[in-house]
Amino acid sequence: MSKIIRIGTRDSQLAMWQAKTVQSQLEHLGHKTVLVPVKSTGDLVLDKPLYEMGITGVFTKTLDIAMLNGSIDIAVHSLKDVPTILPKGIVQAAVLKRGNINDTLVFKNNEEFLSARDAVIATGSLRRRAQWLNRYPTHTVVGLRGNVNRRLEKLEENEDWNGAIFAAAGLGRLGITPENSINLGWMIPAPAQGAVMIAALEADEETRAILSEINDQTTQICTSIEREFLNRLEGGCTAPIGAICYVNKAEEVNFKGILLSKDGSKKIEVTKVVPLGKHDDVAKFCAEYIIGKGGKVLIDELTQGDKITNIYSTKKLTNDQVAKFHDDVVAQSNDAIKINPNRLNKSIIRNEIENVIITSQNAVEALLTNFSAVELQFKNIYCVGRKTKRIVEKRIGKVKHYEQNAKALAEHMVEYMDGTEATYFCSNLRLDTIPDILEENNIKVNEVEAYETKFDAEKVEGDLDGVMFYSPSTVQSFLKQNKAKGIAFCIGETTATEARKYFEDVRVAKVPLVDSVVELVNAFYE
Repeated sequence: MSKIIRIGTRDSQLAMWQAKTVQSQLEHLGHKTVLVPVKSTGDLVLDKPLYEMGITGVFTKTLDIAMLNGSIDIAVHSLKDVPTILPKGIVQAAVLKRGNINDTLVFKNNEEFLSARDAVIATGSLRRRAQWLNRYPTHTVVGLRGNVNRRLEKLEENEDWNGAIFAAAGLGRLGITPENSINLGWMIPAPAQGAVMIAALEADEETRAILSEINDQTTQICTSIEREFLNRLEGGCTAPIGAICYVNKAEEVNFKGILLSKDGSKKIEVTKVVPLGKHDDVAKFCAEYIIGKGGKVLIDELTQGDKITNIYSTKKLTNDQVAKFHDDVVAQSNDAIKINPNRLNKSIIRNEIENVIITSQNAVEALLTNFSAVELQFKNIYCVGRKTKRIVEKRIGKVKHYEQNAKALAEHMVEYMDGTEATYFCSNLRLDTIPDILEENNIKVNEVEAYETKFDAEKVEGDLDGVMFYSPSTVQSFLKQNKAKGIAFCIGETTATEARKYFEDVRVAKVPLVDSVVELVNAFYE
């Protein structure tokens, strides 16, 4: 090749080392080169951790622009800093043989702080922060930015810091690995950590052909799997995702991936081993496994970041339920009521009860906390809700009749019930609907407070688009702490009746299930 290959690189000491390594390998093959240092935003903004800067590719964007503008022919990057989707017109042309993949802890004095309750560790990486807190939840992690030398200086300058975490490859390449350091073998590295990548223009076939001569195929296979895993989880520098892949002596591809919450309290891991040559679906399999184990919820939480909550649920939602929300929903949930079963006297069930009313799962749980199913001799059971009916028939006995709301059930009982007396297993906060209708029609109601309902709602900051309610009690509890603003999304008509006393816009789910209330919310955002 007659022209001089212009090698674009950041001007940090480590980036220059990487670029000079590429330069050396190319010149060894007989090609002329020149280094073109370029300063990036990632080097200029030193007072914020990467995950607070809000963009991916913070170290690569400037070089991408320089290449597209024709100022450089190739760009040398730490592959872990490169976005999983490259700009149009730019491709990965080569990756050098991988260096040390580990993270390294540089510490002061000794390692005794690792067994202490309190310690301070510095890192600018959200992945390292999350994994450290997962392993040492009582420690404090502080931000750390700057080039490698400056970060080492900051560690010495801050007397209350016990240690800081670095990429082992960076320290090793600069020849400045301190004696008081240890590799963190338990910490899963960033996808493609320790690998140097060279990017080129897709249209520059001649340069790409030359770069293929210095490409390490094994490193390319492993880092491609790691980066595909990262891409499928939709995470960049702003997500605590780790991945490591290697080929062992038996020519097996070994992969391990991890996703954590920001504070490290939640962790999902996956491992996979397949023969080399049958590794094409490893990243897909592992990413789908992570997503299926609750990863989508964690990613959504990270993506939402500091977005303001717009939907509040008065019942704690599961990860699967949260995952079903529309992309525009930023949901917060907590149980607005607490249920405590009461101690019931056995005299209540000494004789068979002809007509029994059960309106909730809580009543079922309270009864079975006090008595066995065999002891519950109920001739005719009347229920509110399909779910309550299903639970009663599974755990107590056959249901005579059920309706979707209390009013409809009471009216049915007035019309068709045998006898003139019914026993109602309810809570201390039960609605008047059933007793009032029955007693107005000369049916005696024997109320048994089977459980206690306690209001336990929290105050929700900011304006909400809507609130999800699951019982009249959740409406009452929520309003003890908050004003009636936005839409009331209700699980059923009985709940909606209570909500209409306070909310102007009340909407009722098609089916009395939590998932149906989620669908009701989603319909509002479509």
